[in-house]
Amino acid sequence: MSDVPHLDHLWAGWRLSYINAVTQPGDTSLDPDENGSLFERVLSLSDDEGMIVHRGATCSVLLNAYPYTSGHLLVVPNRAVAELEGLTDAELEEMSHLSRDAVIALKGAYRCDGVNVGLNLGRAAGAGVPDHLHTHVLPRWDADSNFMTSIALARVLPEPLDATLQKVRDAWPN
Repeated sequence: MSDVPHLDHLWAGWRLSYINAVTQPGDTSLDPDENGSLFERVLSLSDDEGMIVHRGATCSVLLNAYPYTSGHLLVVPNRAVAELEGLTDAELEEMSHLSRDAVIALKGAYRCDGVNVGLNLGRAAGAGVPDHLHTHVLPRWDADSNFMTSIALARVLPEPLDATLQKVRDAWPN
């Protein structure tokens, strides 16, 4: 038995709909369908409906609908690509540039102390959408481990998604 405490979460309402959907046996909401991958379907929506921060020629930046923290962004290729080595040079270059721009926007919008940038390639690596790779870009603060995280073993998202979307759009570099 581990001595490491278990970290519970206080789920916001929008997170609960995700948890309920993907924990149902046979749920396929994150899987590709006749309309494409999850992210291709999101990119077919309007910018507001899809919570799209920025659209590029080969890649785009989305607000994570089920964030780990306020400001959690996803940099995605505009087409479904499962493996990093499947990206074209143009996609890889734009993905890198948009990840940098996302860091700039998050630092400007949130005055964070650091930023996590990373990929989870494949289900075994933690990818929730393994058929369409994406880079997570999350703001972090020196005080992330506050009372709720340390004592209550929970996390709280202090801001609604529409406010986060506007804040990041306003801080997006030109």
